[in-house]
Amino acid sequence: MKEDACGAVSRPYRIGGNSFDRDQPPDFSTTAQEEVVTESLPVVYLARHGETAWSLSGQHTGRTDLPLTEHGESQAGALGKRLRGLTLVKVLTSPSQRALRTAELAGFGDVAEIDPDLAEWDYGQYDGRRTAEILAERPDWQLFRDGCPRGESPAQVGARADRVIGRVRAVQANVAIFSSAHISRVLAARWLGLEPAGGRYLLLSTASLSELGYEHNLAEPVIRLWNESHPVEAVSGR
Repeated sequence: MKEDACGAVSRPYRIGGNSFDRDQPPDFSTTAQEEVVTESLPVVYLARHGETAWSLSGQHTGRTDLPLTEHGESQAGALGKRLRGLTLVKVLTSPSQRALRTAELAGFGDVAEIDPDLAEWDYGQYDGRRTAEILAERPDWQLFRDGCPRGESPAQVGARADRVIGRVRAVQANVAIFSSAHISRVLAARWLGLEPAGGRYLLLSTASLSELGYEHNLAEPVIRLWNESHPVEAVSGR
């Protein structure tokens, strides 16, 4: 802080999270302006549920409704601390108990709305099975390309993700989503305008936090943050 000729104190002020001195106005470069615009655009906070017995063992958990482990409940509480203080207009959750419980322990149990389209990928005959077991029978199998017998295809999961995105974008404000790994990965791919198969490149840990948003305007969707977890958890695709 500095004093002017009259003895008044000149205090720093903030723009886009950076401090500037009033006697030395900031340089409103393109970068600074973009930061201000980006921070004012809506954000979707995408949270994966905490650990379950099958996420720990690597078994595909689609419509099988498993509870969180004790560690998973601890993860969910820690996730809530990372979400604390955010301004959220809506909170959506998968109907699975693992997602509902994660939302509850994170502090959003009273406001979370169940959205059936946020249910995890229906793995059909592959529910409860590990990827290695499936590949032993079908060496060329890829979930994001082939889907699952008696379960969902990538196009069907992508259609659900599109419906969620449509509802979220209609809010035009910050939203939090609690769901599972594969539907969240497809959701992120569709957010960017990619095919559902693009989700294969986006791994998610249990109780991780990601952010979907925009760069310059609502026509430029981006991923702001991906798979942040504290402490760092082992990455699992299930």
